[in-house]
Amino acid sequence: MLLFFMSCQKKDKELVDVKFNPEITPTMNTDSVTELISDSGITRYKLIAKNWQVFDKAKEPYWYFPKGIHLERYDSLFNIEATVLADTAWNYTAKHLWRLKGNVQVENMDGDQFFSDELFWDEQQRKVYSDKLIEIRKGVTQLKGYGFESNQEMDEYRIIRPYDGKIPFDENRDSAPMAPVDSMRLGNETLNR
Repeated sequence: MLLFFMSCQKKDKELVDVKFNPEITPTMNTDSVTELISDSGITRYKLIAKNWQVFDKAKEPYWYFPKGIHLERYDSLFNIEATVLADTAWNYTAKHLWRLKGNVQVENMDGDQFFSDELFWDEQQRKVYSDKLIEIRKGVTQLKGYGFESNQEMDEYRIIRPYDGKIPFDENRDSAPMAPVDSMRLGNETLNR
């Protein structure tokens, strides 16, 4: 027992001074993430990511998904209501702001599809926006333009500078052609001319 006690006493402690920069070093780095997120005790979302990095000690804390993100929203019977895909994502946790970058694809609960290089989702203001090119496919209607604003459900939206869209024309319609207007509403979206 005396030998055991003496061997424990003689351990040399080697300490290494490591500089920690919270702006570039994550406090958590996790691979192959699948997370279920509940709302009021009901599973409503599923987040899938190949890599999730948490920078919660940075001046502006954020989560970083460098290898992409896949998000699904479920109804009460676990049917997929909406999906979000992006090549890269940031979640600025203190601001409640998401930035989705690279091949962003969103399908809302009505089946409308949105394609852009970058979208922002402000959780506090409950809105989605972008200043990049946006393409919206709603059945046979195809809308394109630069700049986009929407509610977070993405069922009421407008394109800031529309161009080159395809809106079906009904030749059997009895009304006369419409005069140019400053904005046009089609379904739930607004087009500015």
